[in-house]
Amino acid sequence: MEKLSQKTNMTGIDAGRQSLPMPGTEAYEALPQFPKGSPLPFRRTIRRQDLRHIVPLAETTIYEMERRGEFPRRFNLTPRCVVWDLAEVEAWVEERKQAPRGSISKPDVHLRKTRPVRAGSDEA
Repeated sequence: MEKLSQKTNMTGIDAGRQSLPMPGTEAYEALPQFPKGSPLPFRRTIRRQDLRHIVPLAETTIYEMERRGEFPRRFNLTPRCVVWDLAEVEAWVEERKQAPRGSISKPDVHLRKTRPVRAGSDEA
């Protein structure tokens, strides 16, 4: 029963996120989470579990991309609580959606140390 309620809850969260305007647009800035006249707008942060729902990459991949400057940086709220800025993550996802697919590099097979041997090969 608990798993069913979690799935229902996640669908409700995902449905609500799809109707939000894109970060950087006037509609996004007009959301009530950005109080008028405030020097620093309220920025929503997400924890690792929420990030994994938005960006389905392995934690090591995200860490390496952060280190290379290819992914939004995490920051500590407390010594034991690490979060990401939701607007930065959403902007990164949108940027990836707009990027042409041809720019994705594939691994160079000539740099492999060994070649896999096919089953049933005469060379074995």
